[in-house]
Amino acid sequence: MLENTGLVLEGGGMRGVYTAGVLEYFMENDLHFPYVIGVSAGACNAASYLSRQKERNKTVNIEYVTHPRYLSYTNFWKKRQLFDMDFIFREIPMQHVPFDFETYFNTEQQFLVGTTDCETGQPVYFEKGHSQEEALTVLQASSSLPFVAPVVEFDGKKLLDGGISDPIPVRKAQEDGYRKSVVILTRNKGYAKKKSKFGWIAGKAYKKYPKLVDAMLTRYEVYNETLHYIEKEEAAGNIFVIQPTEQLQVDRMEKNPEKLQRLYDQGFRDAEKMYGDLVQFLSK
Repeated sequence: MLENTGLVLEGGGMRGVYTAGVLEYFMENDLHFPYVIGVSAGACNAASYLSRQKERNKTVNIEYVTHPRYLSYTNFWKKRQLFDMDFIFREIPMQHVPFDFETYFNTEQQFLVGTTDCETGQPVYFEKGHSQEEALTVLQASSSLPFVAPVVEFDGKKLLDGGISDPIPVRKAQEDGYRKSVVILTRNKGYAKKKSKFGWIAGKAYKKYPKLVDAMLTRYEVYNETLHYIEKEEAAGNIFVIQPTEQLQVDRMEKNPEKLQRLYDQGFRDAEKMYGDLVQFLSK
């Protein structure tokens, strides 16, 4: 039923708790796809989905959000990063909320993490890795938002947020042979990204990487075109979309645990409501 279907996960910063709720419902129903691809928060949520750790995403993204090292302006003043990447991608998974690397590495599911190559401005996809450090570094690179996180060096490349160059990597899933996709979005239906008013800042901050700047300036066009493509593929019966059905009250840098919990619960409920239709889609 699932052999030709991939799971595609959008990023979106703290809006990703919606995806965490959806994936929690999938785990409760033992629904696991042979191929998973995600960027940024989508990739991070996918990791705990592959490691079969129920409620881990909830713990990390909601219970820890008020920790001063998780997300704060103090981090930015001290380290030039709003999210303390060492805390999130090293200390939490290794000490506070242990990540099950053994299950993660041994699963037969293929997992691709999308990043953006700063020197080419193009997407680069990495498999889940073969060591703990490799796996965590790739996830960190995919989640390193421009301006508020440092460039990550890995595999001879300088990398940033995968959402810059391929925000919803559904075409990559199709290129890899998955004719059908389940796509989890973190924006309401009808959303369209607007052109950034701060392009000049990108040009100054990343003048060493002109192709990255180009990708950042055209990101809104890529995103909106991808949404249009998804709509056409959905109408053709090739894509099943799950996205917030209620108006979003959470922004990219949200720190309110109650708002995040409500969005997480909404993801779980939406998956539950749509599950019958999803099963029908998967059986075709």
